[in-house]
Amino acid sequence: MKTLGITPRKIVQHVFLGIVVVIGIRFYQFVCLIESGVAPGFDRPPGVEAFLPISALVSLKHLLVTGSINPVHPSGLVLFLIICGTALMARRGFCSWICPVGLISEYLGRIRLFRLRSPFVLPRFMDFPLRSLKYMAAGFFVYQIFFKMPGPAVEAFIYSTYNRFADIQMLKFFTDMSSTAWVVLVVLAVLSVLFRHFWCRYLCPYGALLGVIGFFSPGRVRRDVLRCSGCGKCSRNCPGQIQVASKTRVDSAECSACLTCVENCPEEKALKFSFSTASKGLNGATMAVMFILVFGLGITCARWSGNWQNDILVREYLRFAGPAVPSPLPQGINPGNMNPASIDPKKMKRMIQMMQRLKEQQALTVPPGQ
Repeated sequence: MKTLGITPRKIVQHVFLGIVVVIGIRFYQFVCLIESGVAPGFDRPPGVEAFLPISALVSLKHLLVTGSINPVHPSGLVLFLIICGTALMARRGFCSWICPVGLISEYLGRIRLFRLRSPFVLPRFMDFPLRSLKYMAAGFFVYQIFFKMPGPAVEAFIYSTYNRFADIQMLKFFTDMSSTAWVVLVVLAVLSVLFRHFWCRYLCPYGALLGVIGFFSPGRVRRDVLRCSGCGKCSRNCPGQIQVASKTRVDSAECSACLTCVENCPEEKALKFSFSTASKGLNGATMAVMFILVFGLGITCARWSGNWQNDILVREYLRFAGPAVPSPLPQGINPGNMNPASIDPKKMKRMIQMMQRLKEQQALTVPPGQ
């Protein structure tokens, strides 16, 4: 049924975007204090681990092998399992209801729609191979981690310095972005303006993984051929470019359960998202409550079971990202009498390199959980 105005999906999208922004600001403040050598008076926000999908995949294999959740990035694994759980109910619903990248992609698509009379759509011989890229990327990570990575390597990766402080390194990617990264982001933004949901449709491995899991979901968009007038509005408005008007049931992995087709249908009950042909269709409000409950209950259980905050101590963060402690000067040398112009640049460079190596060694010698 055609609906206008602010939809429940838009409300949920913006609420989760706000949560992500708050988490990002809080984590940035946490890291800034660490880098200045000050112990933060608040905990690191665990939600930042949602942006560590590779670590979550490795943690999932560790869980399957050992039966326990490792304490390095537990919330990353919890959020990953919650997101996969939503795919078993609403297919790629996370992409259209929760993911902030999906929301940004929608806004970029509006710029395209505003500038152009009709959207750019790649021909099938180009569209199909490009869509396979995200599935190949997802398959590569799943194969390497679950079939090629032995148990000892999983353990070594989890407790490595790289993984333990991957959240800080991820933040540095955005705060100290290279010119290459800027170019890539600008190109992706332009492509998202010209082609609807370019990143989501062609490149996102997370979405590909959810699409595969979604095949096992009973949730489907279903069309009642007796009520359908054949206007084609569902197909024209589908963000996944699915020909809904020619199907009685949408099985495509590109379906994100966004309900756009249902909301643009002018015929009463001609389209519905449901778990069976006989069951009642889920409206936007029901879907919104479902997503909020799944995330809320999952995070609450993780808190109660002690699998939300990591076990990395503040002093470990200070050793990794805090200011370097200068080495004491040899006896008899007064820094006040040193002339900067007399210092050999090559010796100074070697001293700086030695201090950096010392800092890395100190970080590596910290036992897990200390």
